[in-house]
Amino acid sequence: MDAPADKDGKPALVVIGNGMAGMRTVEELLKLAPELYDITVFGAEPHGNYNRIMLSPVLAGDKSIDDIMLNTREWYAQNGITLHAGDPVEHIDRRRRVVRSRSGVEVQYDRLLLATGSTPFIIPVPGHALPGVIAFRDIQDVDAMLEAARTHRHAVVIGGGLLGLEAANGLMRQGMEVTVVHVTDTLMNQQLDKPAAELLKKALEAKGLRFLLNASTAEIVGPDRVSAVRFKDGSEIPADLVVMTAGVRPNIALAKSAGLHCERAIIVDDTLQTYDPRIYAVGECVQHRKATFGLVAPIWDQARVCGAHLAGAGHRRYVQQATATKLKVTGVDLYSAGDFIGAEDTEDLVVRDPRRGVYKRLVLRGSRLVGAVLYGDVKDGPWYFDLIQSGRDISAFRRELPFGQAMCMKAA
Repeated sequence: MDAPADKDGKPALVVIGNGMAGMRTVEELLKLAPELYDITVFGAEPHGNYNRIMLSPVLAGDKSIDDIMLNTREWYAQNGITLHAGDPVEHIDRRRRVVRSRSGVEVQYDRLLLATGSTPFIIPVPGHALPGVIAFRDIQDVDAMLEAARTHRHAVVIGGGLLGLEAANGLMRQGMEVTVVHVTDTLMNQQLDKPAAELLKKALEAKGLRFLLNASTAEIVGPDRVSAVRFKDGSEIPADLVVMTAGVRPNIALAKSAGLHCERAIIVDDTLQTYDPRIYAVGECVQHRKATFGLVAPIWDQARVCGAHLAGAGHRRYVQQATATKLKVTGVDLYSAGDFIGAEDTEDLVVRDPRRGVYKRLVLRGSRLVGAVLYGDVKDGPWYFDLIQSGRDISAFRRELPFGQAMCMKAA
């Protein structure tokens, strides 16, 4: 490293993004080399670092904001980290190695870590900027939803993925009448096959949620605040609050303006380094070997590798792993892993027990398990996932496979 940028002789690390990915990387770095850098963190939100995954229980009233804080302001102080919360970086000068924040704070860096995350995709239909139309991404969004639930009645959630269902459940728990609008015919189509999605829909309808599937939003209606959502077929439903959960986009504007190489997201190598060797990036803003990331497991792996390289212990490489999705949507257990849709060269083993609310679909290619969807009974999920990852031959217990590990071990 060249001349250190800091007064006490330490090299300077600047972190742009005070979310889970950036702070996990800093924690990994501190485990290995707690005294190596003088660390400055800039965050767009006026808080310490909190667990974004736990915003749904806050919305539902099961947890408070304090319950979901990961790193309080005291933690930053104890670790000698300077935190600029609520003051995002707006400019990176790579030649001078300086970042400048919205309020005009300038800090020099020897190493820079980009953890700018992603931004919610707001469907650009007429009326999308009306008051009462929000995303579900941060503490401010949750506050806006709780406020709307106190004074309004009809909520429409656009997007039937996991986030949309959690938002819908939370708003229903707050007393609103909620309709979930989804553009395809399958809820959570990234994690579930059709039969499992149908079971989930029935279970959620029984709790009081409403669904409009195969519905394309054409316009959000209202003179000065949202009052209805209109669809392409001309029908409309009343809405005092519209929550958009139709996906996210990697937040790469800052990296692009600094001239870093980006495609869908910021391109990084196996050490999480960008094309500028002084600049690293982790989390939802990165693209590694064509893939982008939204789940916690791969992002924690990235944080471990990046933290090690920043600590000068650079023997690790980031390798993408298959991931399994274990979900609890409003009290319903779901698990999916691998290639659960299947193809012409695969066969399905299916168990349905409607009375107990259990559905299992296992996808086989030859004598190997390649995918699984479990609904209602998920205890064997991790074992199926191990079989998928290891590629183990299951011929010896093929017949017993849908009935779980205990049964298969007896047969084998």
